[in-house]
Amino acid sequence: MIWPFSAIRDRFRTIRERNERITIGREHPRRESGQVGGTMSRLWDALKRTVTGDSGPPPDLEATLNELRHQTPAPVFWLLGKTQSGKTSMVRFLTNADDAVIGSGFRPCTRTSRLYQFPTPDAPLLTFLDTRGVDEPGYDPTEDIAAFDPSAHVVIVTVKATDFAQGNVRHALERIREASRSRPVVLTVTCLHEAIPRQPHPTPYPFNELVTNPNAPIPEHVPQHLRECIDEHRRAFAGLFDVCVPIDLTKPEDGFPEPNYGGEELKQALLNVLPAAYRQTLLRLKEATDALKDAHLRHAIPIVLGYTSMAGTAGAVPIPFVDMVLLPGIQAKMAHHLARIYGQPMTLERLKELGAAVGVGMVSRQLVRQAAKFIPFVGSAVGATVAAASTYALGRALCYYFEAVCEGHVPTPDALRKFYHEQYTAAEKQWKVDHPKGGKV
Repeated sequence: MIWPFSAIRDRFRTIRERNERITIGREHPRRESGQVGGTMSRLWDALKRTVTGDSGPPPDLEATLNELRHQTPAPVFWLLGKTQSGKTSMVRFLTNADDAVIGSGFRPCTRTSRLYQFPTPDAPLLTFLDTRGVDEPGYDPTEDIAAFDPSAHVVIVTVKATDFAQGNVRHALERIREASRSRPVVLTVTCLHEAIPRQPHPTPYPFNELVTNPNAPIPEHVPQHLRECIDEHRRAFAGLFDVCVPIDLTKPEDGFPEPNYGGEELKQALLNVLPAAYRQTLLRLKEATDALKDAHLRHAIPIVLGYTSMAGTAGAVPIPFVDMVLLPGIQAKMAHHLARIYGQPMTLERLKELGAAVGVGMVSRQLVRQAAKFIPFVGSAVGATVAAASTYALGRALCYYFEAVCEGHVPTPDALRKFYHEQYTAAEKQWKVDHPKGGKV
């Protein structure tokens, strides 16, 4: 089949000449001519890349992300602690990411360590290095020190309040400390509730002095067994840490009045010991995440619109069921394009998640579209409208999904479905406004 690409090209030329809106379903203020020209250039480039089968990211995306990387130095935290000592809880608190996202985000680094770059390896704002091999008998930290020492800004040691078998952790920390005595070490005593079962945490938080003076005495009103646990860990790691922060980071469903007990004190301690430039990243984490998200979306929208126009052209073919062969291919290519822009693999599991959320609505609309094509003149308009609107809505739903994943969340099927339908309704309305005399592009 010969695609009517000349019609699509003419459509873009018309849009450029008339300075029409470029985003379906949303009004934009008038742009300067240079901004419009740049946007239309990206739109036309997106379409050309679609036609030629080039599934790589837009040429300026990597430059944009590199610029953001340089502007936003990413703190690197070296986590040292046994399994189940609270490292994942700490990462969850500092990033607000889900446990499942954190677990899948860690990647092997050395034989005994792994690395997690948040929110995405393409544009990390925080990096966590996890020395998981410290649990293994005879663990030798030499390889991990060689890999981590040049980049780690702070070492965070995690020890459970009631676990005093910390010989391997201490041995590894001694070697790490020798490699760089100027690098700060924060000792966190975790899971405090295990030392005081069925008792509330002491409030207000009574360990503030330890944040500035690791040898400060613990107030008498703190339960005796908890005081003894913290003191024992301070003795065991004497001379190897600069700050001590007792914390108890739990999940809301665990039922503790303060699930992030000591969390803000930990964050303040990290801010105190980080270099100034990196401190700002932790302070401005949300704003920096939003900046990266906006950079991705700016490059993704032209891709979505390019595929939307192709889908509208396919949907306008007046022969029933022809576009049911074409449209899935168009939308699949769009999905892989967007996945690469966001630095997220389009796995089978993700396809199933997205399909479960929007698949039923898409199938029903496709059947309506095919049935309408048996009606002369009306069928092409209905087919183009539904094809374009569903493709645009799917593209925006993919962006919504990938943005959330980059922020450390996985949207629920209901949230995806709601977002998809909102975008479909807006796109369908706008398409009809833009094409009052028929559905062809």
